[in-house]
Amino acid sequence: MKEVCVLGSTGSIGLQTLSVLKENDNSFSLVGISCHSNADIIYQQTKEFKPRFVAIDIIEKDHPLKDLCSNNNIELIIGENSSSILSSKIKADLVLNAIVGTSGLEPTFNIINNGIDLAISNKESLVLAGHIIMPLAKKKNVNIIPVDSEHSAIYQCMIGEKKDSVEKIILTGSGGPFLKRDLSTFKSILPEEALKHPNWDMGKKISIDSATMMNKALELIEAMWLFDISYEEIDIVIHPQSIVHSMVYFKDGSYKAHLGVPDMKVPILYALTFPNRSSSNVGSLDFKSLNLSFEKPENERYPVLGLSEKLIKDGGNRVAVMSIANDYIVQQFLDKKINFEDMFTTLVDTVKRFENDSSPSIEELITLDKNIRLYFNSK
Repeated sequence: MKEVCVLGSTGSIGLQTLSVLKENDNSFSLVGISCHSNADIIYQQTKEFKPRFVAIDIIEKDHPLKDLCSNNNIELIIGENSSSILSSKIKADLVLNAIVGTSGLEPTFNIINNGIDLAISNKESLVLAGHIIMPLAKKKNVNIIPVDSEHSAIYQCMIGEKKDSVEKIILTGSGGPFLKRDLSTFKSILPEEALKHPNWDMGKKISIDSATMMNKALELIEAMWLFDISYEEIDIVIHPQSIVHSMVYFKDGSYKAHLGVPDMKVPILYALTFPNRSSSNVGSLDFKSLNLSFEKPENERYPVLGLSEKLIKDGGNRVAVMSIANDYIVQQFLDKKINFEDMFTTLVDTVKRFENDSSPSIEELITLDKNIRLYFNSK
């Protein structure tokens, strides 16, 4: 039985992961879970799965989770960076990092440093510190199995292939809910509109990132590190149906494409069972009714794609600043402090404020996050 720990267990990916574990309870044992502050949900998860460790940053003084853990000999970790503390002490066969945003970086580093295989949904870890994470994983002989549907697709297409046979990676994206919306109306987009993804059931932050296509900018950078490939060898293509999750083009002129229903339980199950496969009940495609289309993303509609390419070229800490700042900018939009178009201009301004030419260490990235957080809290 494979022992699994899930960091970020109360978020969208975390909830779906625990659902997959429940459906395959004869194959997995859940030994640890963590969240930021959703005590009621993690209480129910603890009650059902009885893990050895539970971690939460913020909890009410008299919340019943405390008694539940105490009565069942479960170690409860409370306080700031509880997921990082858990990740530094957990013993498991696999840890799935489903933490959203920059907070997932330190746990990723700890897991790999402890020699534990990592299923990664936290793309920010590699966007911020791929230059540190990937060499460390090689040194520790750790498997990093991507959970994002696009990177899972590429990962599966690359199995059995030599890296020098790859000509290009084609990263697909739905285009989000505003693919055909009049650009002149973007200033009036409401958060509730941006949260309505046409195909995927996702959390709030990734849904907004999909609407701006920041998710694709981050995924391109993540793919560079995961597959040791330059950004010039990656194409982003709009695919509104979200059926082809990504493709690999080989130098002999052939393509491999990964297709499937748009359900995150598919890449989650693959990551959990790797290198094997297990049966699922997500359903299959009806090829007789499929109508697939692809198109080039418009720069005016998705300006962050052009910005990210420029920041990759410029180097230094600029990509890291973009990724960290985006966490806080998305929250400002969700809180209706800025409008949809302001997100991009605020991002550009923040990069200019914090950019430098150095390649940041883990400690410098954590400090950068604190400084950018203070900057946005002061606004």
